[in-house]
Amino acid sequence: MENIALVVGSTGITGSNLAHELLSEGWTTYGLARNPNSNISGLIPVKADLLDIENLEKALENISPTHIFFTTWMRNDTEEDNIKVNSALVRNLLNVLSPKKSIRHVALVTGLKHYLGPFEAYAKSGFLPETPLREEQPRLEYPNFYYAQEDAVYEAAERDNFTWSIHRPHTVIGYAVGNLMNMGTTLAVYASICKETGRKFIFPGSSAQWNGLSDVTDAKVLAKQLIWAATTETAKNQAFNITNGDIFRWKWLWVKIADYFQIEFEGYKNEIRPLEQELQNDQKLWKDIAEKHHLEEGNLYRIASAWHTDLDLGRPIEVMTDMGKSRNAGFTTFKSTLDSFLDLFDKLKKEKIIP
Repeated sequence: MENIALVVGSTGITGSNLAHELLSEGWTTYGLARNPNSNISGLIPVKADLLDIENLEKALENISPTHIFFTTWMRNDTEEDNIKVNSALVRNLLNVLSPKKSIRHVALVTGLKHYLGPFEAYAKSGFLPETPLREEQPRLEYPNFYYAQEDAVYEAAERDNFTWSIHRPHTVIGYAVGNLMNMGTTLAVYASICKETGRKFIFPGSSAQWNGLSDVTDAKVLAKQLIWAATTETAKNQAFNITNGDIFRWKWLWVKIADYFQIEFEGYKNEIRPLEQELQNDQKLWKDIAEKHHLEEGNLYRIASAWHTDLDLGRPIEVMTDMGKSRNAGFTTFKSTLDSFLDLFDKLKKEKIIP
């Protein structure tokens, strides 16, 4: 039976890397986005707005996917709005496709906010989730759009009789341009600015993140788990953490990144020094760097998302996940985190995103 994938959010880090992996394995693959990319050979672009049902119906009129991979979300000002909008994204898509009865599996990518909750959960109330984070940990009492998205999948699965999987990565590291949550590229751009100007590469996060254990998720590892769960009976109707499989401390990795770029670094010193403030006046500087080195993107804010990096590295707790559940179920893909970053930096240089 032919596998026909619809990757929702195909321009993002997760979606674009997943599309590459699906195509390499011979899947017919559609990539849905508001502004689809056309630089992935073999990917069939679908231009659609998930909040516009009439537009969505027209865009999917002749498409009957067997597998949905939902890899996108929309950032809003409040969690109440996040819940309303992001659950609608999932529900609208599955409602529009429901009459076709073609869907066999839906995979939803969320993240560790499932366990951590909003910032106030652990910063203001004193709540500290037990680490390593495990899939059986219960939902928190705080409003969370991840829960709303999951519920939309569960409701449609019961109605339309398809299987599902939920995937919870930590920070996703991978190649994508114009993505709004891209720590790897953000740090590469910051390091490039430091090299160009002689500034020190200053760790922007907390003492807990600098000294504590952490992990991240390579986008290619996530892609492999998504396909594995969609095609493995024992993995269906399950939620899985997904990281590279190793752990590290930022005090170790920060030095390695600085060594790659041949720049001076400075670790945590008594206070959080947000990257958003560090880069706030660097747009003109980056434009000049881009012109000098003939780079592809001169808009700093299209390639660097300092706010997201600050949220991750500013956490007042160490954060790492347990991979035992998917390992026991047969998913064994592993990637060195240092290699994830260095491979990305090499790719960014090759594609003329950084000098």
